[in-house]
Amino acid sequence: MSTSNLKYSYKLANQHVLILGGSSGIGFAVAEAAFEQGAHLVLSSSNQTKLDSAVARLKEAYPTQAEKQTITTVVGDLSDAHNLDKTFESIFQTATSNGSHKLNHIVTTAGDGINFPSVDETSAQVVYNTLNVRFVAPAVMAKFIPKHMETSNSSSVTLTSGALTRKPSPGRFLVGGLGASVEGLARGMAVDLAPVRVNTVAPGAVKTEIFNFIPKEMRETVFQSMRDGSLTGTMGTPEDLAESYVYLMKDHFVTGAVIDSNGGFPFK
Repeated sequence: MSTSNLKYSYKLANQHVLILGGSSGIGFAVAEAAFEQGAHLVLSSSNQTKLDSAVARLKEAYPTQAEKQTITTVVGDLSDAHNLDKTFESIFQTATSNGSHKLNHIVTTAGDGINFPSVDETSAQVVYNTLNVRFVAPAVMAKFIPKHMETSNSSSVTLTSGALTRKPSPGRFLVGGLGASVEGLARGMAVDLAPVRVNTVAPGAVKTEIFNFIPKEMRETVFQSMRDGSLTGTMGTPEDLAESYVYLMKDHFVTGAVIDSNGGFPFK
């Protein structure tokens, strides 16, 4: 069978994919997977240096794809809630080459550092800060989608929640609530933006840079406790999670769904 006749491996060929949070962690792995399968990429994060590094890594890993597929970058600070309209206007103008084409898929894995306040430490400002990047930003983004995405069930938006929504741990009540709010937002967006599909991936413990706030000498102990809490006895990798996001791009009949990739965390 020739490459042009492949129905599955090249389903993303020549698709335009915007990844918010695409310079590292899970977002970068999604970028790798989509690029490997023929997509044109737009990577966005708040740091141009990290974006440049991500592009260099992709081009080094996939030199053949880099000759015929494009990688565009755009800086966007999703934590600045007061300027989100301006930020998204810039992101979408860049992502669509000023309207010369439309997007096929959007993935957001963007997130800032999460605080884990106890109940008695919680304030309104702490709650607002926790919601900004993961909930407020995609909610504001929704109004740009009809203009900048192909209006089809082959188009998709994928948000990111987390396993603590299923099984909150002590001291993590705010993060559990955040995940539930993201999943509810995605279901509502799936209704209002149809036929564009909107889904959520809920990762469990995935070994990424997000754990760098833990002192290095304590990290392995924390990681082992996460392995012990899963049925697989492992932590996830960004490459594991990338499969879930790519699946949601490629299955044109799934919307309003949540894909759990967590090692069976809620069942142990």
